[in-house]
Amino acid sequence: MSLTTEQVKRIAHLARIEVSESEALTTQGHLNGIFELIEQMQAVDTTGVEPMAHAQDVSQRLRTDAVSETDRRAAYQAVAPETEAGLYLVPKVIE
Repeated sequence: MSLTTEQVKRIAHLARIEVSESEALTTQGHLNGIFELIEQMQAVDTTGVEPMAHAQDVSQRLRTDAVSETDRRAAYQAVAPETEAGLYLVPKVIE
């Protein structure tokens, strides 16, 4: 797949980007290069290759899920302008 200059200009128009003729030609070359790379990658036989989330076999170290702070909800709500049933009340913005 390759793009024509007219297609590049149309994409730029849809994106509301103003491009000159020379910019359109440069962009066309870049995009066509990207499409060629995609075609090369799609041509590779990946049968039997298991999908992976990371290029290396790594795992993330996780900490234990333990509470490390005290409950300060009452203190925070005491200084709030308005609260009701544990919720902060705010002025209505949209009618």
